[in-house]
Amino acid sequence: MFIIDSILLAPLKGVVWLGQKLNEIAQNELNDDGRIKEELMQLQLRFEMDEISEQEYDEKERELLERLDAIIKAKEQET
Repeated sequence: MFIIDSILLAPLKGVVWLGQKLNEIAQNELNDDGRIKEELMQLQLRFEMDEISEQEYDEKERELLERLDAIIKAKEQET
């Protein structure tokens, strides 16, 4: 009985495991301050090359700085 259950549930367990791994990767990327700093540098470059307007730059920069600030605060609370 247990072997049959294991065989039948194996695909579902695989999908759940994959979902957990994808979530873990996404969380790591969202909480990676180095990645946000890199995005800030790319944003600056795009602005200097006139690929985006000053308004677009300001909005995206504010968003990235808020994310960076949240990550820094979260890391401080962990310690």
